[in-house]
Parts: sequence; C-alpha cells; structure tokens
Amino acid sequence: MKLTHQRCANHSFREAAARCPECGRYFCRECVTEHEDRVLCTNCLERLKTPEPARSFRLKKIFRFIQFSLSLLVLWLCFYYLGQSLISLPAKFHEGTLWQMSARTLHE
Repeated sequence: MKLTHQRCANHSFREAAARCPECGRYFCRECVTEHEDRVLCTNCLERLKTPEPARSFRLKKIFRFIQFSLSLLVLWLCFYYLGQSLISLPAKFHEGTLWQMSARTLHE
C-alpha cells in the first residue's frame, strides 16, 4: 500500500509522512525524528539510545578477541603450508633448470 494511503500509528486522523525502518510502522511528521541520517519513530529511537549492559559488552570484547586470534592462526597456517609446499619443490625448479629440461624434451 502506498504511503499516501497510510495513517499515523499514534494519530489515526493524520496522514503518514514516513515509515520507520526499524519497526516498519507509519508515522506523521510529529512522531518521527532524524537520527544518523535515518528517520526513526520515538520508540525505536529510545531503544537505540539505551546503552547495552556491561556484561554483553564484555562478551563482545572476548568474542572479538577470539575471532582475531583464530583469524591470525588461520592466516599463519596458510602461509606455513604455502612455505612447506614451496620447500618441497625440487631444487631444479628453483634453479630454473627444470624449465630448460622440459623445453629440450619438447624440441626433441
């Protein structure tokens, strides 16, 4: 349904001017406010303004540290196995003589 046919969720006699992206309800101009380049209703704005509990903040910090540690471990393992695969290549490959030998076999 179009915005012009909607009514404000708080004032049923007023035409809706905006739709809150958080809750999805329609509101008139007096019931919405702009916050960080978004138009929000007062209820959603209050929910966004309330600080998170300290416990969840600590858990987020711990989770981020674990994510960072695991990503470093995966990155280190990738480079380690890449180095191991390069070391396992024959010495002729590193010297460039392998390419000369394969070129000779192609010409013969």
